[in-house]
Amino acid sequence: MNNISEIYPYKDDLGKNLYRKRTVYTVTIEQDVLANNKEEAEQLFLDKGGINHAAIGSDITEENGGIETWMVDANYTDSDEVKYMGKVVYEDDEYAEEDGLVEIDPHADEVEIPGDVDTTLDMEIETERGR
Repeated sequence: MNNISEIYPYKDDLGKNLYRKRTVYTVTIEQDVLANNKEEAEQLFLDKGGINHAAIGSDITEENGGIETWMVDANYTDSDEVKYMGKVVYEDDEYAEEDGLVEIDPHADEVEIPGDVDTTLDMEIETERGR
């Protein structure tokens, strides 16, 4: 007998035909990571994130009414750029720093430039322009 399927036919199946249907699903995975910068985040996603290919097997399929799974596969197709989502900051609470209360602020700048440095740079630029 040729092993071309996981279906084991019985005598009652005599005369029936074996059919196979290939269905391609798109699985989207969105993962988050805390990192110091975009490059570190990208490296963490590459090294520690993604899909667990060992978990891709027949347990993710439906097998009812005589249907058996022949193959399950997952392949990389595409990914978006790493996207900044927010910065871990102290909560807006009088005792937040003391108590270690933090939150992710989606409105905080990705890279903080201290106000004094920013003002000094602006003044230097204005001076160079003769203003």
